[in-house]
Amino acid sequence: MMDSPYVSTFLGNRFYLTRPRIDDVAIEDIAHGLAYQCRFNGQTREFYSVAQHSLMVMRLVPVRLRRAALLHDAAEAYLGDMVKPLKNLFPEFSRIEAQVMQIIGHRFDVDLGHLDPSIKHADLIALATEKRDLMPHSTEAWGNLLDVAPLPEILRPLAPMAAKAAFLESFHELFA
Repeated sequence: MMDSPYVSTFLGNRFYLTRPRIDDVAIEDIAHGLAYQCRFNGQTREFYSVAQHSLMVMRLVPVRLRRAALLHDAAEAYLGDMVKPLKNLFPEFSRIEAQVMQIIGHRFDVDLGHLDPSIKHADLIALATEKRDLMPHSTEAWGNLLDVAPLPEILRPLAPMAAKAAFLESFHELFA
């Protein structure tokens, strides 16, 4: 593994990007990485984390799907949150991301390879809400949101440590 590229994690682990190992997956690294990553490449009116996004998606699905919903973006803790237009230009990135999601799914015994349509729809509702509340200057219509209504309540972004704590609390409740 010496030649394999890796990222150093919050807990001091090495996460090998092209050869991920189940033993290298740690929920605190995931929670920390997602809590300190801003959605939309940081092009928002204030900091809003991927961890908080994941919590919103989790709350929008039936209880039986909440474990997968909470972890639906978990690979981003190790790979970063690449904006969709850029991700579409790099098919190899999508292959690596799928591999990382598979290993995370195995680690926590959740199918993350084939997300339920309810999770995908909740992700779009979260996206519509985030666009409305966090990107006031993005007035163009986004094609994937044409028939998606945002939530009625206004988002209140959490500080990274609060988002991390809420993410870990939800994880421990769901996976107890």
